[in-house]
Amino acid sequence: MILKDRKEQKRFFKFAIVGTIGAAIDFGVMNLLTHFFDMRLVFAGTISFTCAVISNFTWNRFWTYPESRSLPLLNQLGMFFLVNTAGVAIRIPILHFVEPPLLRFFENIFHTSYITAEFYARNITLAAAVGIVMLWNFFVNRYWTYKDVDRLHEAQI
Repeated sequence: MILKDRKEQKRFFKFAIVGTIGAAIDFGVMNLLTHFFDMRLVFAGTISFTCAVISNFTWNRFWTYPESRSLPLLNQLGMFFLVNTAGVAIRIPILHFVEPPLLRFFENIFHTSYITAEFYARNITLAAAVGIVMLWNFFVNRYWTYKDVDRLHEAQI
């Protein structure tokens, strides 16, 4: 459906832009919290993820899927947060288990300082988690949170 329907292609493009903004927020907040507040990646990543989710919900509701506002705001926000909470459950083990071996890899193979290795390990780990969770979020939100778009789209045809 996404590849054939011009309107769905446009939505997918907007969703990707919103996701890019959310990822920038996610990376920025995570780096600020881990660098300036010496917060562990799992905690900083959870906070940064929450900030990104709030931004993404707002942009998706009002820009990507403006016709989906037939559902009450709080109901849709609750659905969006449930999907993204499941995303956190996918994300946390990735952050927890992938960072340590990457840190060792950068320190030992590339002979970088601990601070440089930590920076690369954290950001690559977060990028992997963001990519995996993005796929989950797109498909579940598109066909559950914004399911009223399908009914409205079919009514217009």
